[in-house]
Formats: sequence, structure tokens, C-alpha cells
Amino acid sequence: MKNRLTTAQPTKAMRRRVPPGIVTLAAMAVLAAVAPASAAKQAHQPAEAVAQRQAGDPIMAIVSIKSQQVTFYDADGWILRAPVSTGTTGRETPAGVFAIIEKDKDHRSTMYDDAWMPNMQRITWNGIALHGGPLPGYAASHGCVRMPFGFAENLFDKTYIGMRVIISPHDTVPTDISHPSLFVPKPEAIAAAPRQADKLSAEADEATRAADEAKKAASAAAKEAASLPAVLRKLEQQKARADAELAFADKTLANAKNDQARAKAEELKQKAATKAADAATQLDAAKAAAQPKRDAVAATKEAAKATAARKADAVKAATDAKLAGEPVSVYISRSTQKLYVRRNTHKPAPDGGGEVFDTSIEVPVTIRNPEQPIGTHIFTAMAKSATGLRWSVVTIENGDEARNALDRITIPQEVWDRIGPTALPRSSIIVSDEPLSSETNYRTEFVAVLSDQPQGGFITRKPTAPAMIASDDGWDNGGNGFGFFYQRDPYVQPANPRRQRGQYQYYQSTQPMQGSWW
Repeated sequence: MKNRLTTAQPTKAMRRRVPPGIVTLAAMAVLAAVAPASAAKQAHQPAEAVAQRQAGDPIMAIVSIKSQQVTFYDADGWILRAPVSTGTTGRETPAGVFAIIEKDKDHRSTMYDDAWMPNMQRITWNGIALHGGPLPGYAASHGCVRMPFGFAENLFDKTYIGMRVIISPHDTVPTDISHPSLFVPKPEAIAAAPRQADKLSAEADEATRAADEAKKAASAAAKEAASLPAVLRKLEQQKARADAELAFADKTLANAKNDQARAKAEELKQKAATKAADAATQLDAAKAAAQPKRDAVAATKEAAKATAARKADAVKAATDAKLAGEPVSVYISRSTQKLYVRRNTHKPAPDGGGEVFDTSIEVPVTIRNPEQPIGTHIFTAMAKSATGLRWSVVTIENGDEARNALDRITIPQEVWDRIGPTALPRSSIIVSDEPLSSETNYRTEFVAVLSDQPQGGFITRKPTAPAMIASDDGWDNGGNGFGFFYQRDPYVQPANPRRQRGQYQYYQSTQPMQGSWW
């Protein structure tokens, strides 16, 4: 803008003293000299668009870094499009698989001088998010995905924690797909799930009460037996003193020199013998009384352990039954040769921020020709169909073709039997060459970034701190419903091997929606 203003006066002066045709040519030359710098970056900016149909609930968002555009999809196709501004050179938005993990209507950055990030929808805990912001027409953020202010505001109440966000280095769209490895739910299992959840929840409540009672009984028995060692030590000391006095009396009697001394020593021995006998009787009685108390401690302790184990099993079964009513996400990594399962519990994270995701399934998986790339493919159940579910696939990194990728994977049947029959729309299966990013933890859906794409947006961001949170609380008792430790996923995303000259150093480490949109 400054250059255009400084060229305005000379142009006017020229107009006063040269023929009009020459003035026109000169003005065109000046504009041509000024325009390239901005035109190079603003050659084409996507426009906002809304599908001309009734929009359903959003299932996924795809951000194209190449086109600087975000597109939201419901079960029937795209519903919203808008231009975006992703990370600038050196602070690139990482390409990969994410999900919304926190929402803040009026967010202020703790990293960039309290910068306003309205209608923020976080996708990593180390600071990558979608939010409203200025759009110059090219990549210009510090790693976030900026959307138009009004678009971000209208969108905010339509999305939900756990909604898939795919950031692709190129343009890509969901494509219909079918394959034997994709979930085929059973209507009878889905219909029975609420009743099963209620039944198992009641059993978990009963097991919890039994475990609490057993714990109290064990505590009471231990408290009653707690004084036994001190009492027995005191009686043993009394007996030891009485025995010592008797021994002294024996010695005195043996050394008596006359009848009078012997009589006195005999009397002393009698008293010592009586005292020693009494001490022995008291000690034997105390030991006999202590044994049942010790047995009670051992028995109540074992009973408490057994009921605690039954409680853990019952709570886990109840949790699994409740989670059967939630969409399920599966991640299969060629890098780690493992399969991971996640479902949102919709329980607030105990340390604040976001919601807790169940992480209880992690099993080895067999991938044929594991040395060959498999690509990154996101299979999503878009809606119910006559045969079960209608699936789509989004490929953001080519390796193998999507169907071939599924063909190469042998999934443990017990896992499919456990989660497949109750699979719902919005369930997903992600197949990738990448390990899970260290940003994946108990407060996230799956987070994985493409290691051959720039990730400069992670440079200045502190990685998520490891968290260890334990609870044996039941689902309905204010706890998280899981009797194990939550911790950050140990599989660390490998460093980016390809960006220019190695200059980057970065950290790697629901309610139903309303049918009406605007």
C-alpha cells in the first residue's frame, strides 16, 4: 500500500504534461511493477461456500495446505468451505490426522502476547488449533489454521469434541469404499447395548459396594490387631523378668550357708516360681487370643483383594458396555506394528482441559510386507446403510492404494468381535506408516503427523507434559471409570527427515448436533 501511495503523485504530474495515451501506458507500467509481490501470494483465494441443501451433523474437516482451504463434510458430502491461512514458512502447520480436543469461544494465546484467537478449536495440546483470524490470502500463521472470523463463529457450536480434522499437504476428498475389513455392525447388538450397559452398571455398583465393605472390614481387623505386637512384647518382657528372678532364687538357694538362709531363699524361690508361671500363662493366653485376630486380618485382606478385583472387572465391563454406544476409532501403525482403539468417555479430564478418551485396547497387528510403505488412509463410517455402514476413505499420503492397504493387515479377531458389532456412524479406521505422535494421550483422539512434511509449527511450542493419573473410582462415582494409570503414549513421532537443509528443530514428541446450521 505504501508503494502505491508514493507512486500516485508522479502519475498525476505526468497526466498534466503528456498525452493521455502515454499517461495510460505509464500508469499500467507502474501498477505492473507494484502488483507482482502481492499477486504472487494472492493469485487465487478460495471463497466461502455453503452447500445448497439441508446440512447434517459435521463428521470431518479436511484442510488443504496446497489450496489454503477447509471443507467440512456431513454424511452426504461437503456442507461448508472457506479459505484458511495455515503456517508460514518455518512455522508450517503439520499435516496429519487430528481431532478437536478442546473448544474456547474467546481464547487468548498464552504463547503469542495474549493474541486473540476467537472461536478456538484445539487439535493438539501443544498449541495447534483452528480459530478465527486475518486471512491475507496465503499461509501466514504460526502453525494454527486461521478461518474467516464470521465463518469460525458460525461454525463453533456445530462441531464437537472428537470430530476428525485431517490436514493434508494436497487436495483430497472422501471417496466411497467397501471392504471386508471395515466394521459391519449387528443391529441386535446395537439394540441390546443400552440394556447391557444398564445391567453391567448395576453389577458394577454392587461390586463397588462389596469392595468398599470388604475394605472397611479389612481396615477394622487390621486396626484391632494393630495393638497385638505391643501387648505380646510387654508380656514376653514380663515373663523374661519373672524367669530371671526365678533363676536368681535358684542360685540364692544353692548358695545358702545355713538353715535360716535356705528357708529365706526357698520362700523367695516360691514367689518367683509363681510369678514366672503367671507370666507364662498370660503370654500363652495372649498368643492364643492373637491368632484368630491375625487370621481375621489375613482373611479380610484376601477378601478385600478379591472384591477389589471383581470391582475392577465389573467396572471395566460396565465401561466397555457404555462405550459401545460411542463411535469407535482404530489406528493401525506400520511403524509400531500395533493397533490402538479409542473412544470418548465424555468425562472431563481430571487435571483440567478436554475430555478423557478410553485407551484400554492396544494389541500387536500383522502387516504383510511391513518394509513397504502403506500410506496414510482415513476410513470413516459416514452413515448407516442397508448392509450396516456406508464408508468413505481419505488418503493424505500415498503408499499403497487404500484397499490394498486393508488387504495387507491381519487384525486380531477378538478385537473385531469386541468393537465391530456395535460400530456406529463416525467410527473410523486409520491406517498409516506413521507411529502415533507423542501428542496423543488420554485427553486426545489419535494424533499422527506426516514425517515427510514440514512441521515448523511445532518449533516454539512446548510439548505436552507427561501425565500420570490413577483412579479406581467407578464411572458413576465421580471418577473416570478406569482402574489403571493414564499416561502419554510412549510411541514418539520420528523427526522430520526432509525439510530444507535441516534448519527445523521442533518438538515431536456429545451430544447429537442440531439439524439446522446457520
